[in-house]
Amino acid sequence: MKYTVRKALPQDFSDIDRLIHELAVFEKAPEQHTNSVQQMLEEQEYFDALVVENQEGEIVAMALYFIAYFTWVGKSLYLDDLYVREAFRHQGIGRMLIERIFEIAREENCKRLRWQVLDWNTPAVEWYKKLGANMDGSWINCDFSLEDIRKF
Repeated sequence: MKYTVRKALPQDFSDIDRLIHELAVFEKAPEQHTNSVQQMLEEQEYFDALVVENQEGEIVAMALYFIAYFTWVGKSLYLDDLYVREAFRHQGIGRMLIERIFEIAREENCKRLRWQVLDWNTPAVEWYKKLGANMDGSWINCDFSLEDIRKF
């Protein structure tokens, strides 16, 4: 089957939101998926996304990313999520997305490309290692939810 990688458009946000929900279920945290199509429309200046379409025009995968700035290296690309629907895995779609992400990082003159992976997601961890990613287990995520921010 032939697949096409392209930049996401606002009309793709409902499909992206569905993929994000599938990812949240996969990551055993569906209740943490609070984003919405409306919110993405309102905040679209803060992120970019790629989608993968099959021959029928169905969106089967996505990669959501943004430009960040890290004090040690400067301008960087942060890949927030890369997700391929389960029925479409092991067909080279993830590879197509990651290759395009690397192209964008080069085009944007980024000094770093970063993403996170859950330590229990063994297939992803092994794939990222195979790609040559430097895995650093010494950093701990520090998060505050919207409610926590308001309470602080």
